[in-house]
Amino acid sequence: MFLRDRATQAEYLDEPVRTPAELRRHYLALARVNQLTCFHRPFRMWLPQLLGPEACQRLTALDLGAGDGSLGRQLTAWAFERKWHWEFTNLDVNPITTELDPNPRQVIGSVTDLPFSDASFDVVIATTMTHHLATDAEVVAHFREAARVSRRVILLCDLHRNIVFLAGLWALMLAAGLPREFRADGTLSIRRGWRTGEWQRLAVTK
Repeated sequence: MFLRDRATQAEYLDEPVRTPAELRRHYLALARVNQLTCFHRPFRMWLPQLLGPEACQRLTALDLGAGDGSLGRQLTAWAFERKWHWEFTNLDVNPITTELDPNPRQVIGSVTDLPFSDASFDVVIATTMTHHLATDAEVVAHFREAARVSRRVILLCDLHRNIVFLAGLWALMLAAGLPREFRADGTLSIRRGWRTGEWQRLAVTK
């Protein structure tokens, strides 16, 4: 069956030899895709449902693999429109993000070994980050660390490995005129993703 097994090949822009200029171009292209795909929608939809309106009035959140911090900015602005105060701390493994993210609460670190005390945040979120991890053991450590530092809710969104999604994303990136390397990474990201049963298995691994 096509895409039966998860790919483990490293993405082009995850390679340590990539230059700061390449990474900046990558984040610009990623921002375009994120806007086209409404990447903030799952968090706007699910966080109020999971937390309830009262808890949403004021909360602290940790965004894992935050990149340029755009998810936190969009969610903060959306919450402000509802007279809610959401404060984001952004964590990313790549030091280049400190130049791209205006949020003063930036931390460089690994999602498998978070530099925070237990229950430091009301909410821990991540979008299209988990598939960058190479092994099941890293994913399990990521889940455990997210659970350790969260007081209330963990919401991790990632890419589902299926041919329809892959073809649709490829067409979207091609129509948007995104660079060849970025298009290749986009489809590889889906091939590195998980299916529902695989996520469930990893989530209960001890």
